[in-house]
Amino acid sequence: MNGLVHFQYFSNYNKRLNDQVYLAASQLSPEELKQDKGAFFNSILGTLNHILVGDLVWLNRFMHAIGDPDRINSLKKLNSFPAPTQLNQIVYEDFSELHSARAELDNIIHHWLFNDMNEATLASNIEYKNMKNEPACRNLAELISHLFNHQTHHRGQVTTLLSQCGLDVGTTDFLIDIPKLD
Repeated sequence: MNGLVHFQYFSNYNKRLNDQVYLAASQLSPEELKQDKGAFFNSILGTLNHILVGDLVWLNRFMHAIGDPDRINSLKKLNSFPAPTQLNQIVYEDFSELHSARAELDNIIHHWLFNDMNEATLASNIEYKNMKNEPACRNLAELISHLFNHQTHHRGQVTTLLSQCGLDVGTTDFLIDIPKLD
C-alpha cells in the first residue's frame, strides 16, 4: 500500500470519529464536560483539548520543518489557532468553540494530506524542538503515524468516559474506513 493513501484513510477515520465523539459529548452539560473523571487530563473537556493541543503542536512542527511551501499550503491556516505552550492547556473552555476548532483542524489535516503531501515528503526526516526545547530529528511519516495514534489513544479514553455517562459514540473501528476489495 502507498503510505500517503494510508494516511488519507486515517484522515477520513479521524474526521469521522471526531464527529461521532463530539456529537455524543454535545449531549452533556458544560458542568458534566468539565467534571473531573480521573482521566489523564481530568475531564472530557480536558481530554478533548489535549487532543487538539497535540495536533496543533505537531502540525506546527511539520509546517515549520518541511520547508517546501507547496507541501504546507493547508497548514498555513494554523496561524489562526492558539499556540499552546503546555500539553494540558485548555485552549477552549467553551465546548462549541472547541467543537468548531476541532472540525476546522480536521479539515486542515484532510486537505493537507489529500492536496499538499507526496510520498517523497513523507519519506523525509524533519528537525524540530520538543516541548522542553530539545532538538530532535525523526522521519515525517513516522511522526504522522504518531499524530494519528495519539488521537486514537486519547479518543479511546473519551469514548470510555462518554460510555460511563450512558452515551454511545457508535462504531469506532478503523475497519469501516478501509475500502472493500472485490
